[in-house]
Amino acid sequence: MVQVKAARSYDSSRRREQAERNRAAALDAAWRLFEERGYGATTVSAVAAAAGVSAETVYKAFGGKAGLVRALWERGLAGRGMVHAQKRSDAMMREHEADSQAIARAWGGFIAEVMPATAPVLLLVRAAAATAPEMARLRVELEDSRLARMEANARFLADHHHLRAGLTVEYARDILFAYSAPELYELLVLRQGWSPENYGVFIGESVSAALLSAPAEP
Repeated sequence: MVQVKAARSYDSSRRREQAERNRAAALDAAWRLFEERGYGATTVSAVAAAAGVSAETVYKAFGGKAGLVRALWERGLAGRGMVHAQKRSDAMMREHEADSQAIARAWGGFIAEVMPATAPVLLLVRAAAATAPEMARLRVELEDSRLARMEANARFLADHHHLRAGLTVEYARDILFAYSAPELYELLVLRQGWSPENYGVFIGESVSAALLSAPAEP
């Protein structure tokens, strides 16, 4: 009995690992094809062939092309660490809740980490939204999600008395929303050739200058 259970557990683990490999291969293949052909000209069958999996596998894992795009965005948003970037950001804010300048610098670092993967996906969604209704819906959903995240960040700053006098949560939210926009990354990094690291420093300094009260004198 113990041997059977151990074998079943091993088989289940191998199936999960294979499923994860298939998922990663499909996402990698999808992004290559989206970049080469665009969203409209890319088919699920082409993604499956490029990934070496069946179309059924892709549909089961992602539900279709829109699901692939969403998964690419989610993968980018997770960042490169072992822990999801948003969870690390939340933990950082709790750790440095009394130091607004450290929070702004750390936000710039997170932006530098995730934007190289998320901004191109969001720009793809923007371009495809003009002709693909599912992409238009996804664009609204992702923008709303980003706005809600920025409102939560702005409220954190307000609750901990980090906003400059007279600034509202709504104003701070909109400034953070603008500085986290893929269009700004497109302009400065993709067009003007800034490094993501320099871009992150710029974001941190800009958030500090636009929103934060001056640090207390030592």
